[in-house]
Amino acid sequence: MKNSAPQMTNDSKYTSTWLPIRQIMNGMIQLDDGTYVTGVKVQPKNIFIMGAQAQDNMVYNLRNFYNTIDYEFWLIIADRPVDINLYLAELQKLYNNSTSNEARKLIMQDINKANQFMSVEYNVVDTEYYLIFQEKKLEILQKKLHNMISGLANAGLQSSQTSNGDLRIILDNLLNGGEAINFGTVMS
Repeated sequence: MKNSAPQMTNDSKYTSTWLPIRQIMNGMIQLDDGTYVTGVKVQPKNIFIMGAQAQDNMVYNLRNFYNTIDYEFWLIIADRPVDINLYLAELQKLYNNSTSNEARKLIMQDINKANQFMSVEYNVVDTEYYLIFQEKKLEILQKKLHNMISGLANAGLQSSQTSNGDLRIILDNLLNGGEAINFGTVMS
């Protein structure tokens, strides 16, 4: 009896050669089987600075939104590194152009705090939230995107379709995110 399963003998050291991704364009990942992967990027909102009634309304509306989704989706939270060098350069220019000692002191405090954030003990990242799904038919995909964006708007959240850059960040986080994990001995 022959083994009908194809044997995979790809010895490439590049991930892109064995991932089933055909292309990334128009805010969608097209897989080799013709399936599209896309979704929405949700702007974060801190509900803890809202009043109790507003918090309850937000949670209620989000629950209603999630209950309307009748297909598989993934909630992905991705950290994107933030480069604050431009901000530091602007602060330095402001410091150099300032004539007031009081203003220079305040600006220097901001510069020191920014430098502290760039140190090794702090990891300055921007956290981004995505709802990702897959679909074979483009018209159904567009309908799902529209429903997600409007459902999130009804819940009080701003969202937009993922961009090509967003999808690359998600893939990078999924494929390389575990690099910083350190395993050690468990002691009891």
